[in-house]
Amino acid sequence: MFSLNDSMRYWLYSEPTDMRKSFFSLSGIVTNLMKKDILSGDVFIFLNRHRTRIKLLHMESGGLVLYSKILDGGTFVRPVNTAERPIEWSDLVMMVEGIIENPVYRRK
Repeated sequence: MFSLNDSMRYWLYSEPTDMRKSFFSLSGIVTNLMKKDILSGDVFIFLNRHRTRIKLLHMESGGLVLYSKILDGGTFVRPVNTAERPIEWSDLVMMVEGIIENPVYRRK
């Protein structure tokens, strides 16, 4: 069941990620490189170098959940100033849907 909502914290990993990585490799990035606790219930977001793929890693009561999206055109836009603070739910939704705050421009 898709259980992400606006009451959670969302952490965007700042480096491009190899999208062949799965549960345990991404958990290692969270623990070793991001210095966060995978068991906290936070959601961790990873983008590939070309920003055409995104993965969200989340620990639920039953275990780890991995959400993935691959774009058939265009790229994901990284929210600004996300290095040391979580991004907002609205920023995540806008990033996944390709919406830019500038109303004149919407990504493909």
